[in-house]
Amino acid sequence: MKLPTLTLLAMNLLSFFAKADPVPPLAIGSPAPLIFAKNQDGENVDFAAVYAKGITLVYFYPKAETPGCTAEACSLRDAYAGLHAKGLQILGVSKDTPDAQKKFQENRKLPFTLIADTDGKVAAAFAVPTYPVVGLTKRQSFLIKDGKLVWSSLSAETSGAAQEIQKAIDSLSAK
Repeated sequence: MKLPTLTLLAMNLLSFFAKADPVPPLAIGSPAPLIFAKNQDGENVDFAAVYAKGITLVYFYPKAETPGCTAEACSLRDAYAGLHAKGLQILGVSKDTPDAQKKFQENRKLPFTLIADTDGKVAAAFAVPTYPVVGLTKRQSFLIKDGKLVWSSLSAETSGAAQEIQKAIDSLSAK
């Protein structure tokens, strides 16, 4: 078996037996976390500066290049033009290194920023739980508008991520 297959198998087994740490989720209406983190190029990203550009999706995924994470990223990639035309900024976050994030971005032709949350500070700021033993973050998504959390999915979609986000944006516009 190849190493990625073994990693995926281990993640699936551990996620089956282990529950995510109990962390109270951020409440809708809460101020968005103001944090800095490194992107796929090793450059610091100021989340507040990204929020200032418009509605922002911050989505967390366990590990680059695994099937569910790839499906989620590719769903957002395929719908990116339409989502970005509505002013959406996208930050994908995992505990992968900047190098792994860069390879993921290049391999999958992702047109958005990936955050290398190697120390878990971004996940902690968003109250995203991690799976015990492996320490990978749970798949969750957040929309930020005008500096506040306006929507979240605490069990985010994979291949349907773009549709889930589009529906959330449409519901915000209807308010």
